[in-house]
Amino acid sequence: MSTAPKGGPNWAVLIGGLLLIVPFIVILALGFGEEPEEVVFSERPAPDFVLEDLQAKVWRLSEQDKPVVLNFWATWCVPCKAEHPLLQQAATVNDDVQFLGVLYGDNPAKAEVYLKQAGGVYPTLLDPTGATAAAYGVTGVPESFFIDASGVMRYRHNGPLDSDTLWQALETIQ
Repeated sequence: MSTAPKGGPNWAVLIGGLLLIVPFIVILALGFGEEPEEVVFSERPAPDFVLEDLQAKVWRLSEQDKPVVLNFWATWCVPCKAEHPLLQQAATVNDDVQFLGVLYGDNPAKAEVYLKQAGGVYPTLLDPTGATAAAYGVTGVPESFFIDASGVMRYRHNGPLDSDTLWQALETIQ
């Protein structure tokens, strides 16, 4: 029979709950100072994929013979539109790097209209099931992966790229 008065706190449950919750809160708080949008990879092979572009051409990562910048984007994504001119410029002046866009959770017809207006100097690939995005661990757009010529991911950037970040990341794969 319990000696605690009716309606009083169950101290064992309260203390046990705190012992479980407090360490979790501390772990979360320790991560607040980190920059989650930038992750450097070391010797991690990029997941291979076979995707069609907007013109129905088939692309396979493992068949690329030069470094690849893989950018997941969508027409409904305002930051994607902000970084688009920068990526277009970089693709134009870097013939030794294959730039590939991957449409994320969007309609291909909308992408075609957008690219006709904003310019499209590199292919946009379709990932209709989202399997490629899942294989890369994409959590939202824009998200970019910098893959060297041997197929190893060297850099990942979550969020819109700025000029300095883009050029520094390109150096990691050339």
